[in-house]
Amino acid sequence: MKKDNIFIVIPAYNEEKMIQKTIKGLKKEGYKNIVVVDDGSQDNTFEKAKEEDVIVCRHIVNRGLGGALGTGIKCSLQYKPEVIVTFDADGQHDPKDVEKVVKPILEGYDFVIGSRLLDKEELKNMPLVKRIGNFGLNFITFLLGGYLVTDSQSGLRAFNYKAAEKVVEELKSDRYEVSSEFLVIAKRNKFKIKEVPIKTIYTDYSMKKGTNVVTGFKILLKLLLQKLF
Repeated sequence: MKKDNIFIVIPAYNEEKMIQKTIKGLKKEGYKNIVVVDDGSQDNTFEKAKEEDVIVCRHIVNRGLGGALGTGIKCSLQYKPEVIVTFDADGQHDPKDVEKVVKPILEGYDFVIGSRLLDKEELKNMPLVKRIGNFGLNFITFLLGGYLVTDSQSGLRAFNYKAAEKVVEELKSDRYEVSSEFLVIAKRNKFKIKEVPIKTIYTDYSMKKGTNVVTGFKILLKLLLQKLF
């Protein structure tokens, strides 16, 4: 696997505590092409990321997860990579799992999702409220025209170059609904997709991040509005 042809996009909002550790973990696995998108952070996320000698894009104001991922993917596309991977900044992903989502892309898949729910042991580790919320969003994503998958909200995913181009061309979401919209875009364009099991590192810090019930309702509303308009 030629890691020089892989770009990793890390959306980051107020992640000064974890961003350097996350970057260092990826570098330790041999990934040098890292794009951090500081999404209008009010702390030292930007400065901490710049210290790690990676590409850092900066939003003056907070645009949300979708906005940050869109910026990061667009930036990565300029370098003509073979694979673009998205990776959360909060330390919940194992850098070793990047290879798991990249491998199917190299075998011919367009879009690969790292699922926290395919492994029974990992499923046990996920808090019940997150499992229920994830199942609900999986089903909603499917009903609104996306693929039915086990972990629609996973932040660890990979695209080949052509799929990434299509995603940024059609992407409308600025906030958390982006994860579901990726699947709607994938289904609409008949992407060949696959899920692979990944590990999740749950800490008090990472548990405060991500979606909750309120966020879930906001995602549903925004997806419905996208469908109507």
